[in-house]
Amino acid sequence: MKKMNLPLIAILLLLSLVVCPLLYAYVGPALDAEQLSVLRTLAIIAGCSALLCFAVGEISGNNSQVDKIWSILPFVYCWIIAAHGGMHTRLVVMAVLATLWGARLTFNFARKGAYRLKFWTGTEDYRWQFLRQTPLLKNRWAWMAFDLFFVSIYQNALLLLIVLPALVSMNSTVPFGWVDVVAALLMLAFIVYETVADEQQWKFQSAKRAMLNSGKKLDELPAPYNKGFNTIGLWNRSRHPNYMAEQAIWVSLYIFSIGAGTGVANWSMIGALLLIVLFVASSSFSEGISASKYPEYEDYCKRVNRFLPGHKYVS
Repeated sequence: MKKMNLPLIAILLLLSLVVCPLLYAYVGPALDAEQLSVLRTLAIIAGCSALLCFAVGEISGNNSQVDKIWSILPFVYCWIIAAHGGMHTRLVVMAVLATLWGARLTFNFARKGAYRLKFWTGTEDYRWQFLRQTPLLKNRWAWMAFDLFFVSIYQNALLLLIVLPALVSMNSTVPFGWVDVVAALLMLAFIVYETVADEQQWKFQSAKRAMLNSGKKLDELPAPYNKGFNTIGLWNRSRHPNYMAEQAIWVSLYIFSIGAGTGVANWSMIGALLLIVLFVASSSFSEGISASKYPEYEDYCKRVNRFLPGHKYVS
């Protein structure tokens, strides 16, 4: 089974600490005093969130605390930026689309049992259980360090980084134009795409779970449920259509900054780029788990693209 590439995680942290300031210094635009003030506000929120996620996760033993706020903080950040930007059309559209994304993702996570009145409880992401068993993280102190720096601090920082295109667009005097329309349509299309992918996955896993709960074994289920993993609909042409859409959504948000007149390449791209790297690492780890559970999964990987649709899998 593939293991989480911990050196890669260290590289991600270095990218956040080193590359982002370098991009800011050499690939404009520079933030003005008002934008820096807003950034400080957002950074305080992110810092408090990181500390809370770490404390709650360590006390409760449930390390999916960041997962619970993953779909909420970005659109909150976007609305804060929009409010300070005078509710400019571009900023409002970005905030509305981010809210649509967040509402959909929150609903999808909620129906999996992630949220409870006792907020520290709820279903934990299954991957954390496997990560705790890796040799480097079996030690309690090693896991605490991983939880603090990667799970809590890094991921909260990433949630802030992905909305930086809104921040650099905050005081733009460029009117809402065709580039913004393209960005909005792309972002909306990928939100719909991700919604369809998650709905197909939900229906497949629910049906499979119901049959297994009735007493049947996996190899006794009808095709394609007997494979154990989804090959229906969008999953027939992409191993992770939801991940692909998630990455594309934040790349689309970056296009708004181009429409704001900051140039084709500007430093606010760092969030989308780091998100892509994170999803490559995360999907590799998830696929290792799936390959260890389902005999046909490796063949599926050979015949179907990881993210971009293509090379149809024959069920």
